[in-house]
This record gives sequence, C-alpha cells and structure tokens, in this order.
Amino acid sequence: MVSVPQSRADARPLVNRLALAVGVVFLLVGIAGFIPGITTNYDTLGFAGHHSDAKLLGVFQVSILHNIVHLLFGIAGIVLARRAGTARLYLIGGGAIYLVLWLYGLVTSDTSAANFVPVNNADDWLHFVLGIGMIGLGLLATRRPDTGRP
Repeated sequence: MVSVPQSRADARPLVNRLALAVGVVFLLVGIAGFIPGITTNYDTLGFAGHHSDAKLLGVFQVSILHNIVHLLFGIAGIVLARRAGTARLYLIGGGAIYLVLWLYGLVTSDTSAANFVPVNNADDWLHFVLGIGMIGLGLLATRRPDTGRP
C-alpha cells in the first residue's frame, strides 16, 4: 500500500480548523459591513447607537462599532486557532459571549440608548445560534474518546 503524507493543514486538530474557519467568517462579515450594497442603507451607517439604519444583507442592523467588533472577533479567532487549547477557549468563550449578547438584545429595546452596538431582533437570534453553535463546536471537537477504562 502507498502511504500518502498528510498535508500540514490536515495534521491540525479539528478544533484548530474550526476556530480558524469561524474567525475567517467573522472577519469577512466585518469587512462586508463596510461594503455598500452588501450593507443596505449604507449612508445611515453611524459609529454606534440604535440610530444606524444600515443593515448587513438587508437584515442585521450594523454600525461602525458593530463591524469593528466582528473584525476583532475574526482576528482573535485566526490568532487563537494556532493552538488547540486557545482554539477551544475561543470557541467556547466566544460562544458564551454571544449568548450574553443574545440576552442583552432580548432585554434592550431596539430604540433604547442602551442599544449602543446596535442590535435588532435578527441579530439577537443570530447571536443565540452563534453562541450555541460555537460552544457545541468547541466541546465536540475536543471531546476525548471513551477508552472503556475507569
């Protein structure tokens, strides 16, 4: 039998590859938030606050601050994906942060001064899905196999 050497990317643990993928997606979302057309009502894009009527993909309310948070979250994911422990921390810790953001969105009115990020109902439920998804990826990708030993 001929043995095919694994590429360096294939040799990375799954949790590293997942954290990298999540980080890249956040980075792309952060960039997309600054692109007119991908972001509707771009002319209303404000730095922060609920007054921004700009919406990523016409659905998710964004601001300059919101986009910067996505960019920073993406960069963090790319950097932390280098080691399994930090990749797991990024996925589980980041997922927990997104669940807190979900709760924040639920208790904050869309027109409240406390809605400085800003977030709308679509953002709230996306944050819930991201939180559960990231925590699940972090836990499942680092689950230890059952060896049958006590």
